Amino acid sequence: MSNVALFLIPTVIWSSTWLAITFQLGVVAPEVSVAYRFALAAVLIAGGCLATGRSLRFAPRHHALFAAQGALFFGLNYIAIYRAEQYATSGLVAVLFSTIVIMSLVGTRLAFGTPITARATTGAALGVGGVALLFLPELVSAGGDSDTALGIAYTLGGTLVATGGNLVSMRMQRLHLPIVETTAIGMGYGALVAALVATLAGVTWTFDPRPAYIASLAYLAVFGSIVAFLTYLTLLKQIGAGPASYIGVTTPVVAMLFSTVLEGYRWTLPGMVGVALAMAGNVLVLRAPRSRRSIRG
Repeated sequence: MSNVALFLIPTVIWSSTWLAITFQLGVVAPEVSVAYRFALAAVLIAGGCLATGRSLRFAPRHHALFAAQGALFFGLNYIAIYRAEQYATSGLVAVLFSTIVIMSLVGTRLAFGTPITARATTGAALGVGGVALLFLPELVSAGGDSDTALGIAYTLGGTLVATGGNLVSMRMQRLHLPIVETTAIGMGYGALVAALVATLAGVTWTFDPRPAYIASLAYLAVFGSIVAFLTYLTLLKQIGAGPASYIGVTTPVVAMLFSTVLEGYRWTLPGMVGVALAMAGNVLVLRAPRSRRSIRG
């Protein structure tokens, strides 16, 4: 599968999960829904591994990496973002989370010595600026009260945690650990972390038997978790955390296209300029120099 396809698949899927997540909120606590989601995904991937003869046995030292990936990528990251949307507008959360492309560039530089190029820096700035323009009305109307501040803190914390998940995943891939099998185990650890957070927070464990909740849970587990993360982690392996994390910029843009069709979103001039800037940044970040066009995979 080409790198273009690997980039587009998780982008489109994660752009659609915003609607599925709305059916998860209300009856069941966010921490519990995250635990359900990744526990189901882990069981399904593990079942597929066993059915196809893929071994799930790894050395104990590797499980420390799996646990770290699970906690950062599939547990704490999602809990923080779910909580952020309880206090801040979705637009503000989207703009702040898009800074993952900048955090990942800095993170890979510190952790692996990956150079930060002018192309990557300019592309990241264009992307974040474009997302900010896209959600300009929400940013203008965002209040400066304590709830909004708490939402900002949760979002930035979740973004930083997700960046850590990117770096752990890169470390695992540099050890040549298989993506599918390790993702099953990592999601299992992520579900355990979410369950632990729910227990420590004292939330009530419930389950919503309504078809909307069950259908959204299935969609988030199968497509939002299994398909999206397996393609994303494959992309991460092939082009690195900086370029791959640019999905955090393109996802809110595509989500607004979904909103246009499903909710009648009306485009403004700043919004259209924002999309143009985000796409320009996309080209800069993902288009490799002529000597090595890695995005064409």
